[in-house]
Formats: sequence, structure tokens, C-alpha cells
Amino acid sequence: MDLVIRDAGVIDGTGAPSYRADVGIAEGRIAEIHPEGTPGPRPTATRSLDATGLALSPGFIDMHAHSDLALLRDPDHSAKAAQGVTLEVLGQDGLSYAPVDDRTLTEVRKAITGWNGDGSDIDFDWRTVGEYLDRLDRNFGGQGIAVNAAYLIPQGTVRMYAVGWDDRPATEAELTRMKELVAQGMTEGAVGMSSGLTYTPGMYAKNAELAELCRVVAEHGGYYCPHHRSYGAGALAAYEEMVELTLPRAPKGAGEAPYAGCPLHLAHATMNFGVNKGRAPELIALLDRAIASGADISLDTYPYTPGSTTLVAMLPSWASEGGPESVLTRLADDGTAERIRHHMEVLGSDGCHGVPIEWDTIEISGVSVPELAGHVGRTVAESARMRGEEPWVTARRLLVDDRLGTTILQHVGHEENVRQIMRHRVHTGGSDGILQGDKPHPRAYGTFPQYLGRYARELGILSLEECVAHLTSRPAARLRLPDRGYVREGYRADLVLFDPERVAAGSTFEEPRTLPVGIPHVLIDGRFVIEDGRRTSVLAGRAVRSTP
Repeated sequence: MDLVIRDAGVIDGTGAPSYRADVGIAEGRIAEIHPEGTPGPRPTATRSLDATGLALSPGFIDMHAHSDLALLRDPDHSAKAAQGVTLEVLGQDGLSYAPVDDRTLTEVRKAITGWNGDGSDIDFDWRTVGEYLDRLDRNFGGQGIAVNAAYLIPQGTVRMYAVGWDDRPATEAELTRMKELVAQGMTEGAVGMSSGLTYTPGMYAKNAELAELCRVVAEHGGYYCPHHRSYGAGALAAYEEMVELTLPRAPKGAGEAPYAGCPLHLAHATMNFGVNKGRAPELIALLDRAIASGADISLDTYPYTPGSTTLVAMLPSWASEGGPESVLTRLADDGTAERIRHHMEVLGSDGCHGVPIEWDTIEISGVSVPELAGHVGRTVAESARMRGEEPWVTARRLLVDDRLGTTILQHVGHEENVRQIMRHRVHTGGSDGILQGDKPHPRAYGTFPQYLGRYARELGILSLEECVAHLTSRPAARLRLPDRGYVREGYRADLVLFDPERVAAGSTFEEPRTLPVGIPHVLIDGRFVIEDGRRTSVLAGRAVRSTP
């Protein structure tokens, strides 16, 4: 064999108790597992690694990642590799870079500059989903990428392509075109479809339109991953809307309500803002009822209370109709800007989930224009006080001067909700990690060790074995991956070795780019991408395409 990992505490991904074993690897797969005390000779190899005191688990799967361009520009990508992440799911929140034509690519690059940068350093030599996945495989001179990646077709981008930025129903011809784009993307290897139903233009789609697209996804064996219409006021209704939309049959008494019969994966399933404090049990009860009735549901969360997005996302949807240039035009007009302020501060805009915005909870985490860096690390309210002006004046100036590229942390979460939701049996881990900005959310660098160290070891919210299952086999099952997610013979050797007594997130809100501790080794296809706590030069990641 190529490698034997000796005397590891194997946490195999099933949730069962760990056991001590030697694990042999050959040609990128787990060739032999030899538990302690098993008769017969121990496996031998050209190289052995003493794993005494270390846990050996499957590689972690980040079910909600925003590394769509980061994987192309950064061969190191330690933000994820050092956490033990061996697979990321891209194309999230309904906005990404395939499928596109030239017009759509230009517009989507502007729309999500805050997530991924403007892409001026990237050669966008693809237009289809298949071409993007091929690009991942041949990146860096054909070597590949740092970690594996799967892709969700972004519904907002698809609507941008076929309909544009108008807040109106799609015509029959436009709906047919969107269904064709989704079918093509699924055939080319996407694992499902995402939506960002508080982001334009995806949010302009009514449920009947979404159901039509979800049926196409279901026909190709994929799943639907919505960032639903509200995480604040009306959050439970928004969750219920997505559950009913994807049920295998119309709910009783629903009349003509559309339903799609599509597996559902709820993105960053949080319960935020003051109106939802202590209401996680209501969400859990809703999910349990749906699952009991036959719905196929899973969800992901990150183990932190604040959220993270762009400042422009806080605006009411009507202010974003027409795309980024239209937003800037409206912000430049005093009368229209005052209407925007009134919706945000008084009425509660749909961009802020129906809750009047509290500027002291909005922390600037990154800017695109270096001259604006003085705002980073301060709330909008703090920056406004320093300038002797109202918060909206500061926010408006930031949006205009940064050309909508400003990223934020939104401190509106509740710890008890975070803990209760992560215990659910269909829960998986997702970082929702935005890697842009001078001060990104620490979840980008710390989600997986945070689960293992703080929530499993320190707080006991989950046992270590159950926690590993949440981060490995459960997401692998949702992605329909036949040979990942478990430590089993014949499975791919995507593996993590960590110290159960030391593993912890190094990233904090003050120092968000600090790497974790207690994860000395990470392997992808049996090759070390992290060895003795250091990033190697290995690029073992590839595009992971859907299984027919």
C-alpha cells in the first residue's frame, strides 16, 4: 500500500463509537481497515504514519461555501483545507457564474463583488455549468484545485439570463428557457439548484415558477437549496413555504398551491432577530411534521450567531430592480434615497427580512475600495457617530463610493437557537464563508473545528461521533456520493486526522483569518494537502459531478 495510518481512533462517520485501527491506503482509496485485536497481520506500506492520540474521520463537507472564484485564484486555500474540509458545495444563494452569456456574466460579477471580488484577476473562459466544472479540473496548469467542489445551479443567475432584472412573472418562453438551462446544468454535473429569495433578481420568482424549475432538478436526481424569503419577521412562514413547495404531493387544504416533489436542503437554517428569540423548537416541529409525512429534508448551519452578507442586500427589493447600475442611480437621487431609508429604518425592508434595520448591529467587514478601509471593524452606527452624521448617510455613502462591494456582519442571532437546530437529525455543517474583505466572518476559517472543539468537546451539545456524522456522512448522503462520507474499505481516502483534546477554531471576530489548531493532517484521494499542520503544494481537488 501507499500509506498506513497506524493506531488511529477511527470515527467512521456513522455516529457509532470510535475504535482503534490501522487504516491502509492504496491508489487514493481506503484499501484495508484493521481494527485493534483483529487476527492476522497488520497492513504494511511504503510509508506509515503514527496516529496515536489522533482521531481519524472522513473529510468534512462544507454544504454552503462561497469559494466559486477563490478556488480558481488561490492554490493554497488554507481557509478550508486547514479545517479538514475536503469538499465544498458552490453556487449558493442563487447567484454564481454559470450558466451565463456575456451580458449575464458582466451583471453577476457586479452583483456579487462583495462575495467573491470583481473577478478582474480571473479568466472567465467558461459559460456553461459543465465548462465551469471542467475549468476547476484543469486549473493551475491542469493540476486541479485545493479541495473538491460540487456545484448548485444558481436560480437567480438563471433568471437573470432568461428574464433579466425585471420584477415580473416570466413569460412562457422565458420559463421554458430557464428549465432548459437547469436541465442542461444538471446533465453537465450540478448536484441541484440554489435560490437567494431575498436577493434580486431571484426573489422576483413566484412559487409556481420555482416549482417548475424544482421539478426539473428532481427529475435529474438533484435537490433544491433555498435561501428562503425571510430569516426575520415571517421566518417560520418562509420555512413552511419552502417545505410545502418541495413536498412530494400537495398538502391537504392547499388548493392549487404549487408543489415540486423535490428533495429540500435549507441553507443556513437560522432563526435570527429579536422576533425569533427562543423559537427554534417551532422550526424543529415544522420539519419533523414534514419529514413524518414523507418529505425529504436536510439543512445546514454554521456554529455562530452573527450572519454575513453584503450591505446592498439590506435594501428593499424594489430598489434593486434593474441591477447594480440601477441601484446606484436610485441611491444618487435624494428623493429615492429617502424612500429607501424609510423602508429600511421604519417599515422593515424585505432585504432586512422584514425587520427595521438596527445600524448598531451592522458591522462593516470588508470594502472593495482601499480608501474606505477606515470603516472596517466598526458598525455603521459607530462610523456615523465618528463623522457626526446619521447612520443612513454613512451607509448610503459607503454603498455609492464602494460601488455596492461592501460586506457586513449582522449581529442578530441567538445562541439557544443555534444549539437546538444543530442537534436535529437532518442537520449538516455549512460555513457560508465569505472570504473577501479585511475582516470576514470567522466562520470562513473556523466552522468545522468550532463544531468539534466548542460544541462537541466543551459544551457537549453533540457527542464527537455524532458531530462527525453531521459533517461527513449526512452531507454525503444529500449529495448522493457513493464513495465518500465514511471511513470504509473501498471509499475515497478523503480523511482528516485531528486531536480531539486540542482541536479548536483559531479564527475570532478580532482575528478572523487565524487557522485552526489540532488538525495536523488532511488527505484528499490519499494525498496530503495538510501535513504536520502545514499546507503542502498538493492540488488534489477536482469537480465532483452528480451521480446519474
